[in-house]
Amino acid sequence: MKFFSDIRLLLLAIWLGAAVFFIGVAQSAFAVLPERELAGAVVNRNLTILNFAAMVIAVILIVTSLLGTANLNKFWLWIERFLLLVIAAAGAVGQFVIGFWLSSVRAQMGKPIDEVAVDDPLRIQFNTLHEWSVWVLFAGMAAALIAFFIISNRKFGTAKVATNDPYDFSKEFKA
Repeated sequence: MKFFSDIRLLLLAIWLGAAVFFIGVAQSAFAVLPERELAGAVVNRNLTILNFAAMVIAVILIVTSLLGTANLNKFWLWIERFLLLVIAAAGAVGQFVIGFWLSSVRAQMGKPIDEVAVDDPLRIQFNTLHEWSVWVLFAGMAAALIAFFIISNRKFGTAKVATNDPYDFSKEFKA
């Protein structure tokens, strides 16, 4: 069962690593590419992949959390499932709600964002939606990090080997 848990941890770590890497890609794209529109297109494409990966990986982990759970602490198991649901929801909301609104606002602008006045209602709405997108991604990343620690600290039934160690005082302190 430990091997199965390690595979689940690997999937979660891959998504969390991709999310952290995405932050660097986004900053680099805006720093290096000659036009902000191109940088926005690169970031949007990568964010789409990250959001779909969040949904797929979270669903896989939720389904696999139903297997071999007889000896696990039910409280932590349900906390893990809730956190995995938060990851899936963050990906879905980021992609299908905020992403849709962002594209709609961009289409209404009809020109590059940098050419729209800072006090224009569409620009303000775009900036607000972008901020929400960042917070939703961070919520998914925080949930993934906490779920990672819950899964990695899970205790598995290992047989204790009886020893006659004269320096093992742990027996004397048990109630």
